[in-house]
Amino acid sequence: MKKTLNLPLCDDDISGLRTGDIVYISGTLVTGRDEVHRRVVKEGMTLPVDMKGMAIYHAGPIVREKAGLYELVSIGPTSSVRMEKWAAEFIENTGVKIMIGKGGMGKGTSDACRKYGAIHCVYPGGCAVLGAGQIEKIETVFWQEIGMAECLWVLKTGGFGPLVVSIDIQGNNLFAENAAFYASRREMLLTPF
Repeated sequence: MKKTLNLPLCDDDISGLRTGDIVYISGTLVTGRDEVHRRVVKEGMTLPVDMKGMAIYHAGPIVREKAGLYELVSIGPTSSVRMEKWAAEFIENTGVKIMIGKGGMGKGTSDACRKYGAIHCVYPGGCAVLGAGQIEKIETVFWQEIGMAECLWVLKTGGFGPLVVSIDIQGNNLFAENAAFYASRREMLLTPF
């Protein structure tokens, strides 16, 4: 069954999700990477778009301008762990409900997801062109002075995904759990009989 989450979200929309669940999102999706997170957390800047109940996509899109309009060429995920040092405060300060990226995030993000009722999801790496095809239009852009990959692209989508829930609102962390499991298996295999 395909589960689509319509943005903006409230706590009830994601409370039943668990790590490993697959979802799609519909509505307004905003990109933001290192510099956006740093500006909000370290500089205390207010985002020019309200992220309460929304989703932020850790991505560096490739965009071209044609006749005054923006055209999305590709939009693949970047490694979310790069935002780990700012994620907890970013979630607290903005009210964002979904962070999306590539790979896992750490304990600070897991704790913040539990405390503030947010989730982290992964979008498949290597699917940047597919991702661009799932975006209906670029609505606007903010903070262009920090460059195409870092600025805030405000996008409209009718079904972005598949997204795998990697951290749920209980703070369960799929990547951390898998790492612990495989480490224990390795130890078992390396232990002499």
